[in-house]
Amino acid sequence: MLDLLRQSFKSIPIVKRGDYYYFVHPVSDGVPLLSAELLEEIAEYIVERADLDVDKILTIEAMGIPLATTISLMTKIPLAIVRKRKYELEGEVLLSQSTGYSKGELYINGIKKGDRLLIIDDVISTGGTLLSLVKALKNIGATIVDIFVVIERGDGVEKLHEEGIKVTTLVRIDVDENGVHLVGDQVGR
Repeated sequence: MLDLLRQSFKSIPIVKRGDYYYFVHPVSDGVPLLSAELLEEIAEYIVERADLDVDKILTIEAMGIPLATTISLMTKIPLAIVRKRKYELEGEVLLSQSTGYSKGELYINGIKKGDRLLIIDDVISTGGTLLSLVKALKNIGATIVDIFVVIERGDGVEKLHEEGIKVTTLVRIDVDENGVHLVGDQVGR
């Protein structure tokens, strides 16, 4: 189960930025090459397990887009993308987000009160972006039906669970000067 995903961590590069070891992976960065087979394996896993009784799939720019698009094509559920660019459309919602290594603004468009959502993302580390997104969506009046994130690193999932937000991740990793290590044998936490 998720053999390609698990194997994809075997010798990926890491880059040290300050005290933070950043991993470079096809799912989170698009480099090295994101193969169609890996994308398909992940999408099929999520489609088989997610609650698809939703109106829209929602993802965050940028690396959630390939996976969410694949899932949208498989399920025929429309896709909305939280963007890094302001469009000044009616109903646009500003989302200030902070992660372990960046801060910025994101913009929600195309989501309205009563929408039932499946959120798809590539990585969760601190949980800052996802927590801010969930709060903004609740303020809009949307219902979050399910959240799937491919790669879990750090304590972000625990922080979200403490807030009553359920997140399903596919693999959990740890990163240090020696590389990337899969944590535990469980898949789909």
